[in-house]
Amino acid sequence: MAETENGNDKANKGRTGFLPIHTNAFDRVFIGTVIFVALHLLWMRFLEAHIPLYVATLLSLLIGAVIVARG
Repeated sequence: MAETENGNDKANKGRTGFLPIHTNAFDRVFIGTVIFVALHLLWMRFLEAHIPLYVATLLSLLIGAVIVARG
């Protein structure tokens, strides 16, 4: 296992993905949930008259899955 400069294992720290911070699984799920809620609120305000809300649900679940898997 690779060690950092202070002697801790990298495996014990969060992982680095495309998010600009070190995250663990809870952090990534929390970020995905916040994006889910924010996307739905914006969708209901600006797009719901034209595109159904279930499209926003599918889109946010896809974005959340990508964040949890690769973030």
